[in-house]
Amino acid sequence: MICAKLAPLALGAAAASCFPAAQADSGWSQLNMPRGVTEISRKIYDLHMEIFWVCVAIAVVVFGAMIWSIITYSRSRGAIPDGTLVHNTKVEFIWTVVPVIILIAMAVPAARTLVEIEDTTRTELTIKVTGFQWGWQYDYLDDGVAYYSRLDRKSDAARELLSGIDPNTVEHYLLNVDHPLVVPVGTKVRLLVTAADVIHSWWVPEFGVKKDAIPGFVNEAWFRVDTDKPGLYRGQCAELCGRDHAFMPIVVDVRSKADFATWLKDKAAEQKQAAAPPAAPAVTPSAAPAAPATPAAPATASAATAS
Repeated sequence: MICAKLAPLALGAAAASCFPAAQADSGWSQLNMPRGVTEISRKIYDLHMEIFWVCVAIAVVVFGAMIWSIITYSRSRGAIPDGTLVHNTKVEFIWTVVPVIILIAMAVPAARTLVEIEDTTRTELTIKVTGFQWGWQYDYLDDGVAYYSRLDRKSDAARELLSGIDPNTVEHYLLNVDHPLVVPVGTKVRLLVTAADVIHSWWVPEFGVKKDAIPGFVNEAWFRVDTDKPGLYRGQCAELCGRDHAFMPIVVDVRSKADFATWLKDKAAEQKQAAAPPAAPAVTPSAAPAAPATPAAPATASAATAS
């Protein structure tokens, strides 16, 4: 079970070498998973390296014993096989107990890390992430902000067949979006991950986060970027979700808390204004019709007599 949960993280980190934007960093550095910019990503990395060196030590002992046995007891050295040695209780006990002890020693830190990966309590910001073919929708549930994030226009134009555009001239080709996810530093961000059509997977290697987006289900993940690590961090959908699977990148814009608060306030006001119904045109009241002139009163008989 532990291996099943850690495998996507390891596979996701290995796939980072396929990023076109990572060409400048190609080489030995791409053979391992990154330490990342979050506390949980570094714990995953440390666990990975700890288990790796345990496996290296086991390999050295096992293959060393095999090679030593092959050389020492080879026919060319005159070794004669002992046909009476078919069972040894002590040896069988040792090679049963020792692996059990090793597995328990490996399971303790692995279980501790897995518990922390799944701990979404005490979060400060909740964002719903919905995958669709082929892009992402981000909903800031407590702030009334929601928008779509898709492949940026330059990459989209360059990827077209016979476009005539050299992809090497496009910055962050296939790894840039029109509207990135914006989050603050030093804040525990909780993600509610789901999908609108098929299975997707939200994956940002530097955060140590890879979570499947499944229609009809809501998965949880979290991250907290270090306070001294603002910037842009890129990822991709890590699930084969259709013909344009390669064209739905993820970009996270990590800002200071003050910048994020300003952005969120402006974004909420902008969307509120856009959603407001258009104001009805002002009706100017027409001028009131002039009152008819009052006819003069007829002269009285006394007045006529006096004249």
